[in-house]
Amino acid sequence: MSKTLNIEERKPIWIALSNFYLDTELEEYTLKSIAKKIIESPYSLKKVKEINTYELFPVLHYNLLSGAGVWTGFDEDWLINSILNSLSKRNKLKTIFIKAYFQINKRMFTTYWEKLEQVYNTIKQDSKSS
Repeated sequence: MSKTLNIEERKPIWIALSNFYLDTELEEYTLKSIAKKIIESPYSLKKVKEINTYELFPVLHYNLLSGAGVWTGFDEDWLINSILNSLSKRNKLKTIFIKAYFQINKRMFTTYWEKLEQVYNTIKQDSKSS
């Protein structure tokens, strides 16, 4: 991960992807909203997956493991500050641990990513046709 981070470019991605970590089922309109944020961003889908793994997952995965997790949405200031705090404490060993722990738990996201990729590809294809 790059040492320099454009927080203003990242914020919309962080906020959109935080929906994956809510204690609720994502609706089609939410997936469309996330896909549009990704398309509007300077990031590829592959890069957004990395952002999810290394920036959001370490901060938010606990919510999915909680019996009574957040389901209405994360406070944006808290989210951004938590991600930045997590990144500031990152070293190679923590990064390796995060990658391994994500691999163990990625099944939590498989269905959402599959659906998101379909929506993303449809929106991109439709925009090229227009």
